[in-house]
Amino acid sequence: EIRAVLELFTSQGCSSCPPADALLGQYAERSDVIALSYPVDYWDYLGWKDTLAKPQFTARQKYYAKTRGDGRIYTPQMIVNGRVHAIGSSANSIDNAIEATAPELAATRVPVSIRMEGKYTVVEVGAAPPGAAVEEATIWLATVHRQFDVKIERGENLGKLVKYINVVRNLNPIGVWMGKPDSLQISREAIAEPGNEMCVVLLQVGKAGPIVGAASFTGL
Repeated sequence: EIRAVLELFTSQGCSSCPPADALLGQYAERSDVIALSYPVDYWDYLGWKDTLAKPQFTARQKYYAKTRGDGRIYTPQMIVNGRVHAIGSSANSIDNAIEATAPELAATRVPVSIRMEGKYTVVEVGAAPPGAAVEEATIWLATVHRQFDVKIERGENLGKLVKYINVVRNLNPIGVWMGKPDSLQISREAIAEPGNEMCVVLLQVGKAGPIVGAASFTGL
């Protein structure tokens, strides 16, 4: 059972990010964690344009800051269960955030599963647990590359070869869950782009609120 969804906002142009990128790789090996990397583009002016960054990921990080109300946007920033942020290179801070938010996730958890059936990707979302005040949530589908090795040739990380794990390439809303069991079918071809090896479903309140359910599938 998933205890934590970790979303790391990172940049190839950020000198303090490589330790966080390595740490995310360690969390990604855990069976009770879904660990995702979102490369952002706002350090591109430092002399090296991040080869994996997307403005969409920068926007997601800003939505998180707005939803929390603290305005904190930095790299490396780890968002834990959609609820709190921690310094992405601090295992202690991340572990504390997991412990703090895991009970909330458990209390509001909605069952989510994802599987392949022939030409379709099937996403199933269950019902809200009794007494949980969760009535509506967005169903997000992320397509993920398991690993990128990037040689950085300019900027603050000049000369470094950095390994990026579980890099999100696309994140799209595929439906709205209204509190009752639901099933969605997506064409397998829609997510089977070259390099996509994993897909992740996140059930999230609002645009960037608490995550109440998650599932992953590898071997696309």
